[in-house]
Amino acid sequence: MVPIGEVLSRVRNQIKAVKQDAFLTDRFLYSMVMKHAKMLIRRQDIQNKIMKFNSVFQVLNFVELIDIDRAESQCHCITSGCTFKRTKVKIPRTFEGHFGPIFRSVMSIDLSEELVPIYPSVFQKMVNQKTFKYNNKKYYWYIDGHVYFPNLQWDAVRIEGLFEGDVSKYNCDPTDDCTYIQDTMFTIPEYLYAEIEQAVIRDLGAMMSVPQDLAQDNKNIVN
Repeated sequence: MVPIGEVLSRVRNQIKAVKQDAFLTDRFLYSMVMKHAKMLIRRQDIQNKIMKFNSVFQVLNFVELIDIDRAESQCHCITSGCTFKRTKVKIPRTFEGHFGPIFRSVMSIDLSEELVPIYPSVFQKMVNQKTFKYNNKKYYWYIDGHVYFPNLQWDAVRIEGLFEGDVSKYNCDPTDDCTYIQDTMFTIPEYLYAEIEQAVIRDLGAMMSVPQDLAQDNKNIVN
């Protein structure tokens, strides 16, 4: 991985832009880069290629859980009065794959047990089956920034995922408090950089190009 600032600099060099251009701010360029990065990551996930890149995944070592009413979990057909576990705060934004946010693993904090992803509706159907009482697996699902755990009694979990930005602040790393986003790592496999850069340049070229016959358009066609 390389810093985000280096990725933006490479794009600037290719389009021969300068930082002072109001139109081409770092924020604008980064939004363009991320738009194409998200599309390519989704494609890589569909092709089952993304999980083998260890360097792009980050870990939330201690994600605190709280009890919430089951009705809050958006799991239909479950009456309130009982509780589920849910992450206390929203987790950092995660790249979306074919089946939702890209988590490599959700585990106990001692790494002894791994949880299984599931949809709320599927879990409800499983619960209604007579054989479910013999099921010892622990499940989770993701909704709107939170992770829900329908059959868990832990106080915290460990989540490894493909997050859009650096997660040091989430892990309470005090050295990250004054870090510019340009200095944080670009959490995308390096072999995708060139394709992302070319896609951004094509978009910018279309937005910044001037029609060749503009001078002719300004002439009085009556003369």
